[in-house]
Amino acid sequence: MSRKRFTTAALGLAGALAASQAHAQSANSSEQEIALLKQQLKLLEQKLDKLQSQTAANTAAAAKTKAEAKAEAKAEARSEAKAVVANANAAIPVKGPVAPSGVVVTMPNNRPTICTADEQNCVAITSRVHWDVGGYEYRPNTAATVPQKLDSGENVRRARIGVIGKLFSDWNFALIYDFGGTADGFGGAAPGSLPGGAVSGIENAYISYTGLKPFGGKMAVEGGIMDIPYTLDEATSSNDILFMERASSGIIAQNIAAGDFRSTVGTRWWNDVFWAGAYVTGPTTGAIHSASGVAPAAVGTSEQYGAVARVAGQVVSGKDYSVHLGADAQWLIQPPRNQVTGAQTLTLSDRPELRIDPTTLISTGAIANVSGAQVYSVEAAATYGPLILQGEYFWFNVDRSANTGLPPIGAPSLHFQGGYAQAGYVLTGENHAYNPSSASYSGIKPAHPFSLDGGGWGAWEIAGRFSTMDLNNQLATATGIAGGRQNVYTLALNWYVNNNIRFMLDYLHGTVSRQASPVSTADVGSKFDAVAMRTQWAF
Repeated sequence: MSRKRFTTAALGLAGALAASQAHAQSANSSEQEIALLKQQLKLLEQKLDKLQSQTAANTAAAAKTKAEAKAEAKAEARSEAKAVVANANAAIPVKGPVAPSGVVVTMPNNRPTICTADEQNCVAITSRVHWDVGGYEYRPNTAATVPQKLDSGENVRRARIGVIGKLFSDWNFALIYDFGGTADGFGGAAPGSLPGGAVSGIENAYISYTGLKPFGGKMAVEGGIMDIPYTLDEATSSNDILFMERASSGIIAQNIAAGDFRSTVGTRWWNDVFWAGAYVTGPTTGAIHSASGVAPAAVGTSEQYGAVARVAGQVVSGKDYSVHLGADAQWLIQPPRNQVTGAQTLTLSDRPELRIDPTTLISTGAIANVSGAQVYSVEAAATYGPLILQGEYFWFNVDRSANTGLPPIGAPSLHFQGGYAQAGYVLTGENHAYNPSSASYSGIKPAHPFSLDGGGWGAWEIAGRFSTMDLNNQLATATGIAGGRQNVYTLALNWYVNNNIRFMLDYLHGTVSRQASPVSTADVGSKFDAVAMRTQWAF
């Protein structure tokens, strides 16, 4: 009932009461009755107001109760849903932080690497394949020249696979096997080697400790079978050299008491500027050290030992330039000794800076009564943006004073020399970065690796080299050596497809000046041209 209707009814009732009483009461009491009626009407209005307030309160309370019930129902539904999800997730392993004892697998430069979570222990798989295809145009000067022909074809120059890594942060190790067809060796003269100096076997098996850091630099104490960082060219990885083969002068030098596959123990120290190292060396992995049960052509020898030392550094450097200088020394202290005849011999030789055919064109033959040998060399290199210049020169001394009872007795020492100079320019603008740990320059990392799917064309580089090696000494004497003199000019085009793949194209022009013997001037030299291509992948 509305307030207006209630008021109207109350007035009507009051009027009826007033009319009926008007007849029974006197006029004096009319005013009192009207006042009473007004008072009753006021009480009725107050009750009406209270009733409406109570009704509104009840309506609000009901709405609140309904809302609370609805909210409670939703909350209960959400709780039940969470319970269902929790039960479902209980059966699914949740990925959390890696435990310290766990491992982390990464692929730096596409090399599969497994490390503990604290990166204190790692092991990685490493591999490289260098597959060469090429041909020669070989022109012997006379019918007496040996050889009369060089064979064209193909050769798996290197095919290595192995593991490298570290233990307890400071211990480094490597175990690498080479299945390749040829390696740098004594040109077929080394006992136990395959024809042409080929070696297939353990190329690296060493351990190195790098926890020492004296004089503000880093230090490594290492030993085993390893690539000794002797000379600038040898300290540069075969994956990063500008040409398919290193220059003959460096190859002949390192084969005396350094080089690949060499047993050794030594140390090196370096910082961002200087590098110094010294190693005591032994025989290579292919040498035979027993005369028991072997064919006469492969009779064993006593183990040789020697030493090498190198000091080098980046004496000038800036944002896009550097200058490198260094000096090297090598000593053959105990030459290999034939266990049957007692002969102590040394052969210096090399192939024509290509390994498609294993034949050597310059060779001293087996130098008799060798009591020791020394090699001293200097090295220099510089970079300016995409340009790199590099060269080395070597002086050889071979002592022939061993007391073997074999001729020639009391022959004077022999002296040889050789070197190379080379330059490279990266057409796409990349540069060769300096590697302080080996005091050498690294390969090219293409800024835009080759890709037909919106990528670039890799990095392109041109290079040229002149090398010379003279193995003639004391000609016109019976005790002289006519090993020949070889000059080779090489042009190269290198395509770095990406960080792991490279194609190399080399053109070589060479001349060999050689006489039949130290006392015969009959010409047995030759000339050659060669074209070869290498397909290289490595990680």
